[in-house]
Amino acid sequence: MSTTAPHKLTVGEKIGYSLGDLAANLIFQTLMAFLAFFYTDIYKIPASSASLVMLVGGIVGAVFNLVMGAIADRTNTRWGKFRPWILWTSVPFGVIALLAFSTPDFSESGKVIYAFITYLLLVVIYSANNLPYSALSGVMTGDMKERNSLSSYRFVSVMVAQFIIQVLLLPLAISIGKGDKAAGFEKVMLVFSIVGVICFLITFFTTKERITPPKEQKTPLRQDLTDLVKNRPWLIMLTLTVLVFITLALKGGMNIYFFKYYLSEASQTAFLQQIGFGGFLDSLSNTFGEAAFMEFRKADSAPYATSSIANAASTIAMILGIFLSKPLADKYGKRNVFGWFLTLSALCLMAIVTLSTASVWGMVVLLAIHGFIYGITIPLLWAMIADVADFSEWKNNRRATAIIFSAMIFGLKVGLSLGGAISAWLLSIFGYNADAVQQTPEALNGIKMLVSVIPGAVFIAGACLLFFYKIDKKTEIQIEAELKLRRA
Repeated sequence: MSTTAPHKLTVGEKIGYSLGDLAANLIFQTLMAFLAFFYTDIYKIPASSASLVMLVGGIVGAVFNLVMGAIADRTNTRWGKFRPWILWTSVPFGVIALLAFSTPDFSESGKVIYAFITYLLLVVIYSANNLPYSALSGVMTGDMKERNSLSSYRFVSVMVAQFIIQVLLLPLAISIGKGDKAAGFEKVMLVFSIVGVICFLITFFTTKERITPPKEQKTPLRQDLTDLVKNRPWLIMLTLTVLVFITLALKGGMNIYFFKYYLSEASQTAFLQQIGFGGFLDSLSNTFGEAAFMEFRKADSAPYATSSIANAASTIAMILGIFLSKPLADKYGKRNVFGWFLTLSALCLMAIVTLSTASVWGMVVLLAIHGFIYGITIPLLWAMIADVADFSEWKNNRRATAIIFSAMIFGLKVGLSLGGAISAWLLSIFGYNADAVQQTPEALNGIKMLVSVIPGAVFIAGACLLFFYKIDKKTEIQIEAELKLRRA
């Protein structure tokens, strides 16, 4: 194993690397938060068909991750193994993202086919881009504290993207589209695609791969897969990743339904008046013109404004939580901190089940507390996966970074697909009807369960897995020290 530069990363390299996650998450966060809503309420695909599209497309895309991991580990260019993939996929990623959120006027079956093709292409290009991007963090430095720091930078960018998506996307789509959400989504996604391509290029030009396998290492793919199956920490992290992203897809995808259908419109209107939202709109209208914000003065717009404000509070709290992640992980170890705070965040979600239809403030406060607690865990998942790659090298004397990360992104895709599909499927089971003015009590109760008890229980199941994950702080230090000696 060789290195070609010191392990300390400059602030510029950390920022440059983090912009890749900003680019990817402008799309990824949109998938998590709005894909089910986009399919059912904007493109008017039946919930059962939307569920099938997200499940089948997501699973196929997830399987492609394993193929992509083997390809990336065997890529050899003058730019390294992983950086060139960020360059090669930047423009296709932007184009396909735009197509996936376009709404051509087809028949119902034509819409389902178009949604499936574009979603499948999007998850495949996401794998070809984000897998090498994630693996890059494992070869930029071998210093575990530097990895914790890099993860913190990275996930601040993730939170910026999440803020943009969960707080600004719907208002921008409504405002730019002048009430036509389909046209608004297309215009906003065009901007996101252009910004994303620029950010990917910055990541490519500002980063460097330093940890490389020995030139004589020629590991058969079968050996890589055998090493994975025997790697217990990897198996645990794979399962944990699936559970985490099932939860994020459930909670994120259902939030807009909770505000639109469960919380009463009168309570949300009163909430907006209490926080001075009308005066805020007046000041914006004076600057940008009344026409730009007229949609938010309509009676039925309160849920969109309230959900954006609640998501803003949650995202800001997450960013604050991220800043505590590194010092806590350095002191207590990634495993312990991840498990403690994942459990606490689950309890916050489960508390939502106690809210009445008038509890707007309660929802906003619980989302903010959940955001702060969950934010502490956000950088740790990917830093732990990089540790698993080190564990594999330490145990087997072979480096296979990308295939380990590919399996984790496989878990991400499976979790995201299952979470999105479960959301749409349960909505149909509960009797949700996108064209109904008022949902049935069964549908309303189902929506509440999908943002509270169900995702909270999945989070707790993930936290329990960490009792069997043996890479604690003491083992981290041992692995890092011994690998340094070998690489020298």
